[in-house]
Amino acid sequence: MAPHPLLAYFLDAADGRFPPADGAVTVLPALPALPVPSGPLEASVAFTGHAVVATALAAPAVHALRPDGFGGSMGPDFLRALAGPTGWIGSVDAVLVRRGAGGTALLQPLSGADGHPRVRYARRLRAGVRVFGDDRGLVTLAAGLAGRTELSVELHAPDDGGHGGRGRSLLGDALTLVQEGEPVFAAVAPGNARSLRAFLAAGFTPVGSEVLVRPDRGPARQRRGGHESPLP
Repeated sequence: MAPHPLLAYFLDAADGRFPPADGAVTVLPALPALPVPSGPLEASVAFTGHAVVATALAAPAVHALRPDGFGGSMGPDFLRALAGPTGWIGSVDAVLVRRGAGGTALLQPLSGADGHPRVRYARRLRAGVRVFGDDRGLVTLAAGLAGRTELSVELHAPDDGGHGGRGRSLLGDALTLVQEGEPVFAAVAPGNARSLRAFLAAGFTPVGSEVLVRPDRGPARQRRGGHESPLP
C-alpha cells in the first residue's frame, strides 16, 4: 500500500523543508482506516503559513468552510464544521520531531500495561502500538498519523526536574528503540508545559501543530442509533 501523502509533509518537515507560507490550504484524501472499531480519523495540520487537511470531504467543500494557512485551520468553527455536529475533536497539539538514536535498546517491553490510559488512548489513534518502560514510566511506540513513527511517554509520578528530570531521561532511552536517523514524531499539548519542556530538552524540534478529528456528519451516526459524542 502506498503511503498517505500527508506522510511526505511530515518527513519533509523533519528535513527542514516546508510548504510555502502562502496562507493556502492543501486538501488531501482521507486517512487509511485504522484496525480499531472507533471509526475513521481525519486531521488538520498547520505548518508556518500553510495548512494541510486530510479528509473524506471534497476539496471545494473544505474551502467553502473558509479555513486558511494562518491559523484558521485550527479554529474551533472550522474544526466543528469538519467533524460534524457530534464528531470528536482532539486537542491542538504541537508536532515535534527528532531522529532515532539506534544502538542497544535501553528500554524493555512492558507487560501488563494494556489497561493504562496512555496505552488505551494510543491504541484508539495509532496502529501497531508497542509498550516499553521501567520504574520511571512507560513509552508507547507506534505508527501514528499518516503512518509516521510516533512515541508518547508517561511518568509514573510527576517530574519536578524541569529540563533535566526523569522525563528527559526516559525520552533519551526511548530514542534507542528507533533506528538511528529515522524521524520519530510526538504530538504534545502546549498546555502540558512539563512534558513539552522535556521533549525540547531531549532534542525534539517543533515543526507544526495538528488536530485529529473523528467525524460524525449525520448518516453514520443515525445508523448507529445514537446521538452521543464518539470517544476518540
